[in-house]
Amino acid sequence: MTPTALELSTLGHRIRHQRVSHGYTLDELGALVGVAGSQLSLIENGKREPKLSLLQAIAHATGTDVTDLLSAEPPNARAALELELKRAQTSPVFRRLGIEPVRVTKTMSDETIASVLGLHRELQRREREAIATPEEARRANTELRLRLREKDNYLPDIEKLAEKQLKSAGHGAGALTHRTVSLMAQQLGFELIYVSDLPHSARSVTDLENGRIYLPPASIPGGHGLRSMALQAMAHRLLGHTPPTDYADFLQQRLEINYFAACCLMPETNAVAFLAQAKKDKNLAVEDFRDAFGVTHEAAGMRLTNLATVHLGIPLHFLRVDGSGAITRVYENDELPLPMDVTGAVEGQMVCRKFAARSAFAEQNRTTEHYQYTDTPAGTFWCSSQTGTTSDGEFSITVGVPFDDARWFRGRETQKRATSTCPDDSCCRSADADLTRRWEGKAWPSARVHMQMFSPLPRGAFPGVDDGEVYAFLDRHADVD
Repeated sequence: MTPTALELSTLGHRIRHQRVSHGYTLDELGALVGVAGSQLSLIENGKREPKLSLLQAIAHATGTDVTDLLSAEPPNARAALELELKRAQTSPVFRRLGIEPVRVTKTMSDETIASVLGLHRELQRREREAIATPEEARRANTELRLRLREKDNYLPDIEKLAEKQLKSAGHGAGALTHRTVSLMAQQLGFELIYVSDLPHSARSVTDLENGRIYLPPASIPGGHGLRSMALQAMAHRLLGHTPPTDYADFLQQRLEINYFAACCLMPETNAVAFLAQAKKDKNLAVEDFRDAFGVTHEAAGMRLTNLATVHLGIPLHFLRVDGSGAITRVYENDELPLPMDVTGAVEGQMVCRKFAARSAFAEQNRTTEHYQYTDTPAGTFWCSSQTGTTSDGEFSITVGVPFDDARWFRGRETQKRATSTCPDDSCCRSADADLTRRWEGKAWPSARVHMQMFSPLPRGAFPGVDDGEVYAFLDRHADVD
């Protein structure tokens, strides 16, 4: 296999290191190994590949081994700098700039090379940031989902931190009040301020210098949204977060602040006591859990995934599905067969039409949960689904468990049952044979393309947030009493 330019450069550096260490000039070593000093210079500069016999002669003359000369490791710190610079200057990112590469000379200081390398590293960082495509986001999200699955979606350190903060604020039982959330913020040195001019890309903005957390004005009096946003903003501080280094780090931070907010709104001690009693009564229901703590159906369903397996011994799944049937949020540790792409990503995939998460959209009464058993290739699952509508369209929230665990839940007596054979296309994706014969070659649907397929993830210190808008916002409010 022909060696690369970088491999030849590394070999040249290692030969030069051995030659200089033994006090030989190019001509002196050349005389010992039977080549001209000029030829040896070309080899040391990575411009010519030496024959094996010459390498053996050089190794013998310098008292080393051929394998040592062929090592991929730079022989010293200076060589490491030069090789890294060579690698950077041959990268496509740098070549696209059309700038002549810096030529390293003996008189060039290590500090100068390090400074140029610093510019290259920043160029590479910005390039990686700019190409953080939705595919990269899905991959990072999949890795995070699988890690959480191994932990049964339970993070004990954050559970303990939330209980500590709640106790410090004097919260006992029942729904967490806005007043208690404000007190929790005060104990951290923050004041909650509600404003109508938040940057469109920010849910909240924290002014670390003046101790203020800016939130949007309440749209639904008593709703849990503002409490959750305030708690998430506090969580960044409590968990010691720094600006994320990449999208995976951003997702991890987002997960942790959401988890902390859920722990505060539905504290572990009180929530487990409520759920354990409901299980004892064989009357577990997401809607009861939701109403007991004054949160949304989605928040209650997601919180169940944190507690049900660890404290109640019940594996389960959670799905948020939009009106088209695409998964927007998911968790499972009960082996529910989920659709996924070749990377293992689930988000954005279409749920089987037979699943309760989609069949619930056909129900007329949307004020209550809808129950269904679904037979799948992985077994039978019982599910509870609730539908809703936002400005973005319809969605459904589904919590389900394997057949044997349905006995703990309200709605287990439902007679509604469906059979799904997905991922077999004949289940719900392929048309009926008669329809295929009737319309094949006579229909041409125009697919809707989602623009996020082509859009890179936002750049800046905080992914998804327009830094310019945030800093301008803070500047407007910095001197306001």
